[in-house]
Amino acid sequence: MVGDVSCEPTEINHRGPEQAPSAAGAARTVAELDCLVSSCFACPRLVAWREEVARVKRAAFRDQDYWARPVPGFGPDDASILVVGLAPAANGGNRTGRMFTGDQSGEVLFAALHAVGLSTGAHPVAVDDGIELLGTRLTAPVHCAPPQNKPTAEERHRCAPFLSRELELLADSLAVIVVLGAFGWQALFTVLTEGGWRVPRPRPRFAHGARVRLTHPDGRAVTVLGCYHVSQHNTFTGRLTPAMLEDILRTAKGIAAEQEARNR
Repeated sequence: MVGDVSCEPTEINHRGPEQAPSAAGAARTVAELDCLVSSCFACPRLVAWREEVARVKRAAFRDQDYWARPVPGFGPDDASILVVGLAPAANGGNRTGRMFTGDQSGEVLFAALHAVGLSTGAHPVAVDDGIELLGTRLTAPVHCAPPQNKPTAEERHRCAPFLSRELELLADSLAVIVVLGAFGWQALFTVLTEGGWRVPRPRPRFAHGARVRLTHPDGRAVTVLGCYHVSQHNTFTGRLTPAMLEDILRTAKGIAAEQEARNR
């Protein structure tokens, strides 16, 4: 099974798929936002690449159908923890239609999520593998697989309304944001600043283990945690170990539990 978003994006986007990000603010639910994301054709370079990868295919997946569309977030719409990555992998999320599913980076992340009790499964292979996330949602600042895993600043900016609206729709439950890597950190803090959050100046710098508590004029509060990305470069070299990743996620889980207890 490839992808699991079934909807009609024209209900909230009347300008066409090339203008999907501009309609993000009209999404009334996370499900509507996911639908809109999956319909997007706003970035010509990314559209061309995601479709080329689906045509050429990696040899190991030559008999599989590829999703070849933007990959929406994955996880409950009342998550207290949001994990922000970089972008879907060309032969991972771009193939399976689900964030961090079908590639080595996803294996590392889901193994850690499962180890700390935030996922029902440790081995993500497809959207119908039965895995559910517990109080946790996965997303990215760029929803299409980019060439060489490197989105441009313009592509990140064009995709930003999706992340902005996702944060707004999770407002009632969100307590912690775990950011995987410097690209996601920069993208997130730009969105938070534009969303009115009280972001320190100079802006906090990314580091593994970085921890920043932010408040919003409307009374909301969120803690942002930095973590090295689960890329093969980081995990194969030992820059990021399973224990390091689990420690960050366990910290996030503890912060979320504390905030939930205060809100009771």
